[in-house]
Amino acid sequence: MSDGTPPTVRPAQTLFLVDASLYVFRAWHSMPNEFHDTEGWPTNAVHGFARFLLELLERTRPQHIAIAFDEALDSCFRNAIYPAYKANRESAPEELKRQFVHCRTLCRALGLSVLAHSQYEADDLIGSAVHATRPQGFRSVIVSADKDLSQLLGDHDEQWDYARGQRWGASGVPERHGVEARQIADYLALTGDAIDNIPGVPGIGAKTAAALLGHFGTLDALLARVEEVPFLRLRGAASAAAKLRQHRDQALLCRQLTTIALDAPLDQASSRFVRGTADGASLATLCESLRFGPMTRRRLHEAAGIALPG
Repeated sequence: MSDGTPPTVRPAQTLFLVDASLYVFRAWHSMPNEFHDTEGWPTNAVHGFARFLLELLERTRPQHIAIAFDEALDSCFRNAIYPAYKANRESAPEELKRQFVHCRTLCRALGLSVLAHSQYEADDLIGSAVHATRPQGFRSVIVSADKDLSQLLGDHDEQWDYARGQRWGASGVPERHGVEARQIADYLALTGDAIDNIPGVPGIGAKTAAALLGHFGTLDALLARVEEVPFLRLRGAASAAAKLRQHRDQALLCRQLTTIALDAPLDQASSRFVRGTADGASLATLCESLRFGPMTRRRLHEAAGIALPG
């Protein structure tokens, strides 16, 4: 029996948003170092990324797609807020930096929108694209295993861990991470994130953070009602309350770091990231300089919808 609430209509159009850096790094670490360009530089990462991208395009045949890259390695707005942000990461070697450039060039040659910005990370560019296109009637499929991106999931969106073949929506986030999609940023602000060098609240682990957010809903409510924490049926509740009082400002700072921006500038937003016309000349030049094999060249030209040069 209906309760009078109109059903939510599934959006008619889908936007695929790819967290490219994840797949470039994965190829860099997994592909054998036996591929080189015409100048002798390694190309294992771009070969692996090309294979991933081709498989994705062949499987999904997307009409709307954008590929997001990280350019804000040490110039991100988060570094101004917290200089130690990602300071634990080593700079990418020149061999890999060159391949990132090739990967972006390849995407553009295939007619795909490329998202990159010196002050915003790939996550922010993806989040801003989700935010910009949702009012236009789009659902987003975020191709990434990164748990941070789960905070972007709305009713009809999906996240796709392509390598593991796993897909989930907002309703699947609690089973994976112990909190709701809308609580991910608050959760990471409490637990911290060692990968990004975000400290969180010392002594607040994943189970405690999930229990606190399960009870209070948000970090703001938790901090506003911290005096209630010792009375919860939670192991170490009094100690957790003391830590929250002591590190209140740090928790709020960390939330600034873990919250994905939704207002990054996107030149292509007005085009709704429609898959564009491939650049045959650029694609042919790239295939030659990167010394792609005949099968990869054929697949790239088929994906681009253009004839392979004779």
